[in-house]
Amino acid sequence: KAEVPAPAATVVQAVSAPATAVVPAPEAATPPAARLPAAARVVAVGDVHGDLAAFRRALRTGGVLDASDRWIGAETVVVQTGDVLDRGDDEREIMELIARLEPAAASAGGRLIVLNGNHELMNAQLDLRYVTEGGAADWAVAGAAPRSPQGAQVPELLRGRAAAFEPGGPWARRLAGQNMVQVVGETVFLHGGLEPRWARQDPDGLNQAVQRWLRGDAPQPPEAAVAQDGPVWSRRFSEGEEGGMCAALEEALGAVGAKRMVVGHTVQRGGITSACGGRIWRIDTGMARFYGGPTEVLEIRGEEVQVLKASPE
Repeated sequence: KAEVPAPAATVVQAVSAPATAVVPAPEAATPPAARLPAAARVVAVGDVHGDLAAFRRALRTGGVLDASDRWIGAETVVVQTGDVLDRGDDEREIMELIARLEPAAASAGGRLIVLNGNHELMNAQLDLRYVTEGGAADWAVAGAAPRSPQGAQVPELLRGRAAAFEPGGPWARRLAGQNMVQVVGETVFLHGGLEPRWARQDPDGLNQAVQRWLRGDAPQPPEAAVAQDGPVWSRRFSEGEEGGMCAALEEALGAVGAKRMVVGHTVQRGGITSACGGRIWRIDTGMARFYGGPTEVLEIRGEEVQVLKASPE
């Protein structure tokens, strides 16, 4: 995964004229507080990249979704660590399934928490390099009119998507209902990795700065959304244990007040891995069709952490 942050020149500047002819989005959820109390059972799901079948397999492996796409997780808290978007054709179906499952999980006493990854924020910046043909078609609307100068310059097939995901657009507002950093009990979840300089900042403040931009209330993304060492881009804790990585991890965990970190973003070709005595868990298994990796999720019950693997089909 060789993506790089979009250069400053591609930052979307929203203007006041409303977008027209855009695919309607599910109503944005209210983002949870960045810090939630411990749950008896937490299931963490990594990158799904536009593959609905992989997302369903992951949720079923975690025991929270039945064959009819109904929530059966009771009070389980599910955290999906971002990158629903790009590389696959089923993004809209996944986002609509998430919108149906969120209230069902809440009614049962559980939660489905979906975080923003780098690909969600890239789409908001109109960095559409990784959109598939099917992913473009899902948001293709005749006469779609992005509000920004950058959006007006994208190819015609992508203008509906640009209007949907540029800051202030209906699907960007949907993303503004998601956090970037989420602490549940003693575990911090995010897409890339929480390096010490970001861990020392208030996670609610980090989340809210990104959400303001996605709603169109700020003219450009905050540094946390685009920095190479930022929460959605960092790979420092995902590749070996070299270069003082475990010491930096300890510093970050101490600053944020957590015992472990769970991240996606960097494909672990053999399945979920951990390092530094179980203080970091890397859950991007490349389960999406684009990569062809195994479907695995992480289950946390108090101090017990285990990998759940999908049954062979």
